[in-house]
Amino acid sequence: MVKLIQQSILLFLIPLVFHSCDSNSQRGSDITGKDSIKKEEIVSDTLNSINKDIIKYNLTDKSVRVLWRETKYSEEYKTDINTIVLDENYLSTISEPEKAVLGLASTFIGNECEWDGKADENRSNLKCKVLWALNLGYQCSPSHLDFLRKWFRGDKEIMESLEACPTMPDGATIQDTFDEINMDVKGSQIIISFKASGFNLREARGWDWTEKHTYKLEGVQLLLVDKEITPKVQKTIEVGEG
Repeated sequence: MVKLIQQSILLFLIPLVFHSCDSNSQRGSDITGKDSIKKEEIVSDTLNSINKDIIKYNLTDKSVRVLWRETKYSEEYKTDINTIVLDENYLSTISEPEKAVLGLASTFIGNECEWDGKADENRSNLKCKVLWALNLGYQCSPSHLDFLRKWFRGDKEIMESLEACPTMPDGATIQDTFDEINMDVKGSQIIISFKASGFNLREARGWDWTEKHTYKLEGVQLLLVDKEITPKVQKTIEVGEG
């Protein structure tokens, strides 16, 4: 009799066990499905946010040569002068994030900077070609630095470097200058690549190198995501050589 009762109980429990397993399997499937939906929603929200930033600041994919050098005859000096040339059309329609990236690079490398009249005691009237074309005012002025601080406020290293903003006029014994600048925009990324050179007239030596910086637009700020710098190639120069 006991054995018969045990068999009856076993027959009763087997369907319950299978039903429970099916239910758990269904719940697991539901959870997995919900997790998948949540992940898709997160990705969608992120893409929508990026697209809104791109549209807000009028970022469009492009590749532009912003700056280069040409040798031109100077009526003032009555000789050929190697000078910086800018793509004025691009600069007249440049977006705010692109302006910030170009302005930051131009802060630390010479771009035909000259005193606007006689130099002030506090060196506050240095007029640089690129910054002036970007309507950022004099080198290291409040309008210049405040604009850059707004866009790069999340980068401690950049913010600290702006505290040591240089005021080096063209013609100084030791200086660096741009030879070429290119800007590329790909979605929310802004890439600036440039060639630069420098010299020390006192020691009759020069150097050149290249850099490539990649920034990403996130909301109302720019984040540096990659930087490539080649070693400086040293060379001997003659006094009077450009």
